[in-house]
Amino acid sequence: MTLSFLKWLKFNFTNTQTRLLLILTIVVFMIIIAVGMTTYYSAKSVLQQELSEPQHQMLRISMNDIDEVIRESDQIAVKIALNNNVYRFLTSELQGSYRNVTELVQFLETLISSTPYIKSAYIYDVERESMVAFPQGYSSSKSNFPDSGWVGVAAELDDRPMLVKQREIAAGTGKSVSQITLYRKIMLAGQLKGIIAINFKTDQMFKHMLLSSISDLDNHRFILDADNKPLYDLGNYPVGEDAVVQVLTQLEGEKLGEFKHEGKLLLASQTISPYTGWRYLSVISQDSLLANAQKIRNIVFIVSLLALAAGAAAITFYNTAALKPVRRMRQLLSGYDREQISPELIDLEKITGQLLTDHAQQAINLRQTLPEASSKFLTDIYAGNMTGYREIGEKWNRYFMDWSDSPLAVAMLSIDDYHSWCERFKKSDQSLLKFAIANIIAELLSGEWRVIPADLGRDRLLVMLQPLESDRDLIAASAIGDALRMIPRLLKFQVSAGVSKYHEGVMRLQQAMHEADSALEYRLYRGYEQVIQFEDVSGNPEPGKAAEENELMSTLTETIEAGSAEEAIKIMDKTFSRMEVEQWHPSSAFVFLESVAETLERIRLKRDGEGCGFRISGLRTMHMEAAWTVLQQEVGALAAWYDSMQLSKDFIACQQMIAFMKEHLEDPVSIQDIAEHAGIGSSLASQLFKQEMNDTIHGYFTKLRMERACELLLDTDYRISEIASMVGYQHENSFIRVYRKTKDITPGKYREMMRSRRDSLLES
Repeated sequence: MTLSFLKWLKFNFTNTQTRLLLILTIVVFMIIIAVGMTTYYSAKSVLQQELSEPQHQMLRISMNDIDEVIRESDQIAVKIALNNNVYRFLTSELQGSYRNVTELVQFLETLISSTPYIKSAYIYDVERESMVAFPQGYSSSKSNFPDSGWVGVAAELDDRPMLVKQREIAAGTGKSVSQITLYRKIMLAGQLKGIIAINFKTDQMFKHMLLSSISDLDNHRFILDADNKPLYDLGNYPVGEDAVVQVLTQLEGEKLGEFKHEGKLLLASQTISPYTGWRYLSVISQDSLLANAQKIRNIVFIVSLLALAAGAAAITFYNTAALKPVRRMRQLLSGYDREQISPELIDLEKITGQLLTDHAQQAINLRQTLPEASSKFLTDIYAGNMTGYREIGEKWNRYFMDWSDSPLAVAMLSIDDYHSWCERFKKSDQSLLKFAIANIIAELLSGEWRVIPADLGRDRLLVMLQPLESDRDLIAASAIGDALRMIPRLLKFQVSAGVSKYHEGVMRLQQAMHEADSALEYRLYRGYEQVIQFEDVSGNPEPGKAAEENELMSTLTETIEAGSAEEAIKIMDKTFSRMEVEQWHPSSAFVFLESVAETLERIRLKRDGEGCGFRISGLRTMHMEAAWTVLQQEVGALAAWYDSMQLSKDFIACQQMIAFMKEHLEDPVSIQDIAEHAGIGSSLASQLFKQEMNDTIHGYFTKLRMERACELLLDTDYRISEIASMVGYQHENSFIRVYRKTKDITPGKYREMMRSRRDSLLES
């Protein structure tokens, strides 16, 4: 029997068709196996990446909300510390005065009732060991107060004005319960006189820790204090303390990590609050995440085995039936009739028929997605992502089959005063309003024009136009103007446009876009709801840069910090008047306006220490007078603040510390060194600096170093490691980590982005 089988096997392998089918079956089997495994691991990687970022963002949102609660509570603690009744309580000889205690308790009740996050507040007299609290009232001795075990926290506060930590307090059942408390020192004449303790309502404080974004995945989220002790957790996936320790060990400061615990694959994400030092941790079971991917992998493996078995069966079948695949394939591809397909024939015909059906369905899908593909084509050309003639020509013939060889024009639409528009309309409505602009343009121009709009983001909308009849002398600017006049009536806001000249051929489409952009910039002089043709402005002078710009910015900074609002406005007014008289090229004018805005932003950061500034990015969508008004108001406000601070001793001390920081950006300077330069102790220096500059000494010093790093990245060709050393960092990785945390971008990407932006402004 063995000999017969060998003869049968040899006979089958001598058949060319059988041998070819066997080879193809094995190849298909291997391909299916490879695709299945690749799909599994690719899906795993993609799912991890797609899930990790939302988880990290949710942690940051929760962290920011909780930090805001603590900041508000700290402000309440500051109000308590500055209250006159508190001062009398700590300094008067007759401390237990009924009137003073009553007013103080009422004051605490008023503050606590104004926020849902605070449960109670205590004031502890360090010297006399007495306490007054809401709702408990006055106690002449801490031993008589039911919750006084926390008073030893003074040693932990040390040189910190505020501390938030968890503690254990006795409950009525004899057991202890956890309580999160904020502590703040009360300093009088440089001495510790008292301590304020604000007890939080834990459920209210952590109510933002939600799991709605995690769907049905097995997960758990934690909040850990600075010592990695748990403060709060929630979730539907049990994670033990040993698993948390393992997560923290393996993450080592990274925001995302994958690890195994007790035979299960877990995905962890973390973020650390710069305000409290708390660690926000999310742990997700990847078994539930990858369940479907594993199922697909197994199914693909089974299918590959079935394909191998089917191939072996087909070999036998093909050898018993007259196989003529070439003729059958030709019949199908030349126009087949399904009714003529014989049931005795192999599945090759069905496969071919399915391929033809799929091809027809893809053609339908292509027609349905053609508008989106056309808009993407225009966006890629505008962004410079598509420059090859061959690629542009192929996609033009594919997406714009209905368009002719007639000349094309481009209109660049922009929402006037975009910053005000963003404040006026909710973010969820903004994309709909821009979509409405595109619909209005397309509807009004559809009778005589071929129109394709493309949303470029922010305030911009690009529209490509071509007359339906090439022999008609249609004016694109006139058609766009008629459409723009309808927008205020329907949408209640204004839009301006720049219109290019007509250009022959798609290869000059990018030039038309640049012309429309250049024309739109003249909105700065002509005002809102304008349609500006490139022909009308193409003869104007080329863009340049004011030679005295750096000197002007320096003079403006000095004048504002001197508190002279009137003189600062005169300096700006002089340049604005010259700009209007000389009709600077808009590119040069915008560079100057944004330089002024960035200068004011740097001055404002010295005062506020944080924030997003005013509408620097919106200056390019504003008329000259509106831009001048915005900058003038900011100049007046900054100068007035500096003027009010000139006589403050604390402010002068802070300015001395800031000057010392600026002189030692590249040196390893400590907070004690900075404080000694101002002639005060480090603890008092930290308190005064936080009070006057609304920032810590270390935080402000870091921002000065990062601003200097920005200047070096933009204006020099030093390597990243050299710049790190020039701003006080011995290790390049430490510098990159701090820069990214401060600016939300790496130094290399910042240099590339800013230089590209500057070059595009000079070329436009």
